[in-house]
Amino acid sequence: MSDDAVLRELGARLERARLDVDMTQARLAEEAGVSKSTVERLEKGGSVQLANLIRVLRAIGLLRNMDDLIPPVGPRPVELLNMQGKQRQRASGTRKDPTETDWTWGDE
Repeated sequence: MSDDAVLRELGARLERARLDVDMTQARLAEEAGVSKSTVERLEKGGSVQLANLIRVLRAIGLLRNMDDLIPPVGPRPVELLNMQGKQRQRASGTRKDPTETDWTWGDE
């Protein structure tokens, strides 16, 4: 998918989201603190500044979806292993005390 196609799809989705919350472009622009032409350009798939996209997403209640776009980075598997500490590899079993043996010489 080309960059232009992605921008057009993003714009169409934002327009549908705006209409779902029953908001005009002018009202969205006012609440987001951007110009109406920025909202129009965004919905048509034009290029806008990232800060303006964030403002528009916040105004229509979609900013929380950014985690789906770029999930938070957690610890790497090696880091998880290091945080767990050493784990047992073998069982030691139970040992008898050598002074408590029932062993005797065969001549007794």
